[in-house]
Amino acid sequence: MRATSTATTVLACLLATAAVTGCGSGDPGTDVSARQLLDRANAAMRRLDSVRIEYTTTTEQGGTISSRQVTDLSRRCATTTTWSQGGRLEQIRIDETDYVRPDRVYLQRWKKDGSATAEQRLWVRTPVTEASTAEGLDDCPREFPTFGTVTEGRTTRVDGRAARELSVVDEESGKGTYVFSVAAEGTPYLLKVVYRDDVFHTVTTFADFDAPVDIRPPEDAEVVGRDDVRD
Repeated sequence: MRATSTATTVLACLLATAAVTGCGSGDPGTDVSARQLLDRANAAMRRLDSVRIEYTTTTEQGGTISSRQVTDLSRRCATTTTWSQGGRLEQIRIDETDYVRPDRVYLQRWKKDGSATAEQRLWVRTPVTEASTAEGLDDCPREFPTFGTVTEGRTTRVDGRAARELSVVDEESGKGTYVFSVAAEGTPYLLKVVYRDDVFHTVTTFADFDAPVDIRPPEDAEVVGRDDVRD
């Protein structure tokens, strides 16, 4: 499955999932083709200095994973991910450093030995080079590519904003289909993406375009190094 943002679950015991994004620019005139509109939307999203991204993925078994991220689309972002089966992971990424704070349920699922009995109140500082999407960690940048066969669909509304739906079939994935909702008034930002295949159903929304972002590291007293945390 093609994706510009991917998050997988904590170990095999957690819900396997992937979050999709795509799209963004220019004036969404009625005389442009569906692919041109998607290209413009992608370009508009790539020009952003910040955005809020939220997604929820549901599997055919019914479990869900949800994420909320505020990002400058470069080197700073703050993400909270939760699993319906239990578990919550907070992440702050600044340049080449991650600050990560899992809750007790996340740690119990990770360790599988019952040794995590208390809430994790401190943030663990670790280099980005050691980050793994298998741990539920996310990246700050997004690619926003145009791909697949694009066809225009109905006019709709997303959070009160008029939008035009674009359906995309990705030849590489084979089974997955996407519906991109692009703002029909003003800058054609990507407002929503719905992805569906035989296993996953993911809804991703975008908001707070170019809103001020104040992402800072936790206080020193709330941070421990990775070497200070017992496995």
